Amino acid sequence: MEERLYEDVRHTFSRLKRAFLVGWYEAVSLKERCSEHVGELAFLAKTYGFEIVGRHTFHSKKVYAATYLSKGKLEEIKDLAIAADAEILIFDDELSPNQERNIERVLKKALLSRTELILEIFAQRAHTKEAKLQIELAKTVYQLPRLKRLWTHLSRQSSGGGFVKGEGERQIELDRRLLRKRADQLKREIAHIAKQRVTKRQARVRSAIPTFSIIGYTNAGKSTLLNALTHANVFVEDKLFATLDTTTRQYILPNGLKILLTDTVGFIRKIPHTLVDAFKSTLEEALHADVLLHVVDSSHPLAQEHIETTLSVLKELHADHLPLITVFNKADCGQDFQSLYPLCKEAIAISALRKDGFDALLQAMEMHLQHLWSFYALRVPQSQSKLIAFLRKEGHVLHLEYEGNDVVFDVELPKVLEDKISAFRRD
Repeated sequence: MEERLYEDVRHTFSRLKRAFLVGWYEAVSLKERCSEHVGELAFLAKTYGFEIVGRHTFHSKKVYAATYLSKGKLEEIKDLAIAADAEILIFDDELSPNQERNIERVLKKALLSRTELILEIFAQRAHTKEAKLQIELAKTVYQLPRLKRLWTHLSRQSSGGGFVKGEGERQIELDRRLLRKRADQLKREIAHIAKQRVTKRQARVRSAIPTFSIIGYTNAGKSTLLNALTHANVFVEDKLFATLDTTTRQYILPNGLKILLTDTVGFIRKIPHTLVDAFKSTLEEALHADVLLHVVDSSHPLAQEHIETTLSVLKELHADHLPLITVFNKADCGQDFQSLYPLCKEAIAISALRKDGFDALLQAMEMHLQHLWSFYALRVPQSQSKLIAFLRKEGHVLHLEYEGNDVVFDVELPKVLEDKISAFRRD
């Protein structure tokens, strides 16, 4: 039922292919940046499968509450869209339900906002059960205030001297109940999966393996970096949100320390709040990392804005306190990114595709783990076979020899394990 509602209210735009893009800027000085933003919107639209038949940016001193742009601007957009033979218009902003209805009345064409386009791309590319549930929840929450668009063709019915609820009003109320019920069910299912995720995370904590979360703007090269380091075979494509599902792989640093690398979903400018909420359990993987690797496409003209966007999302997730290494990817592209360094406390320049700069990156990662590990001199009876096996597996053994019935260890271990081995310290 919910899928039918969503399909109907969107004018079955999945079958529409020819798209015209619209952006606006408030100050003349922002014209170039607006053009770059519409370029990103074009990338999003192509990722979904649209053919871009035209684009236009408009200067406007304000956003109109009822129509977003002035009616004169909308008429101008209408003429341009007709000339380009566009089937659908995509606005580079989040539009209110009222704005969407009023704009469509003027343009007489199907309409998509940036927010809804992102939701649809996520729906296309979600593969795991959790990702699909999260996307359905985000779409359901987004759909609720927009139901009226589906039933405006059903007029109110009169009775005597007044009006009673017509078929449209009754249907809206029914659909809202159905969508709220479905949203509640989805939240329960996502919460159940989140509990399973917590259990897995607790197992990682018990093993005391340090975790690095790879974060950053979408299409910055996060999955390419994970693949280059761990041969994870994560899907990589030159599209926004090429992969949505969290992937974790084990890796051994040059100093012998074992770590976990987690690739997270990419961030993006103006990420829909419904999507942040829906994907919070996935994004929260970043909250439980020991160190963040913030990958930046240093060749992108909006790299500074991408950095600011990522840091803003981290703040929203209350993860901005975590240690962070900035990784300027695509440093081999010849772009001058020296101006970006002041934005970052610590930065390493690499090429994930060519595996350049990895020595410096791995050294920085090792340095960040020094405060989490410590050296221990241990004497463990051979009867403690499980502990001996654990030390060999989880520790960085520097020296081992047998003395009588004991095993003598010089080993580096995570400090969180200190209580477990304190009884076996040797003087």
